[in-house]
Amino acid sequence: MSNSRPIGVFDSGIGGLTVVKALRDLLPNEKIFYLGDTARVPYGGKSASTVERYSLEMTDMLVDEGVKTIVIACNSASAVALPKLEKTLSVPVVGVIKPGAQAAVAATHNRHIGIIGTRATIKSGAYEKALRELDPKIDISTRTCPLLVPFIEEGWLEDDLTDQIIARYLEPLVREGVDTLVLGCTHYPLLIDALSRALGEKVKLVDSARNCATAVQELLDREQLRTPSGTSGGLEVALTDLPDSFLHVARDALHLDIGEVHLRDVLHPAPH
Repeated sequence: MSNSRPIGVFDSGIGGLTVVKALRDLLPNEKIFYLGDTARVPYGGKSASTVERYSLEMTDMLVDEGVKTIVIACNSASAVALPKLEKTLSVPVVGVIKPGAQAAVAATHNRHIGIIGTRATIKSGAYEKALRELDPKIDISTRTCPLLVPFIEEGWLEDDLTDQIIARYLEPLVREGVDTLVLGCTHYPLLIDALSRALGEKVKLVDSARNCATAVQELLDREQLRTPSGTSGGLEVALTDLPDSFLHVARDALHLDIGEVHLRDVLHPAPH
């Protein structure tokens, strides 16, 4: 089995580049093929069956690119589609939810964990399920934060209005006594400074992107799929629609060398 094939990463848009950044930092020898479904972003407000269908289409496209493993760098898709993908894909697959849950359980002292995410992720209950499998007695508080992704995509990472919205979303979680907060959306690590300001030092932040990268490293070692050391890794980015200004935001905030962006047609475009 060739080890030099790329790691496939897919997201509903460009937020999953936070996972790519974590992978590049942790596994610099690996080639990464990133596929963002910018034609149909966001997945967070769509039905479970639609998110599952889109996820199957995106992962089929990655398999056609010859990837050795697939990372679902989208919490909504991980929440809804991972069980089906684990059964149907010909390569191993990693989502962002289980690694995030494991890190949260390891981090909490008072066993009260908060989760913020899109409506689809929170509604799915996937984080609660993953957390309760690890610790049935854990307390969990959740909060949908639908305004955060548009603010991030606008590039308002250091902005008074963004700080006000974060404070409004997080205040009930702080009041309920969480000591650990899971960033249940791959866009959210771009707001890590603003979130830290709002929470102070008493609440630990769990970045699902970084923990997902660690899970990928463990998988590659377990399956003996690591690229030989001394190989220079790289990043190729393909999108299903032309990139908007958020690609510049992600590039600047994450310091990623993205290069030329390729376009891929969605196999079955959603009806308009």
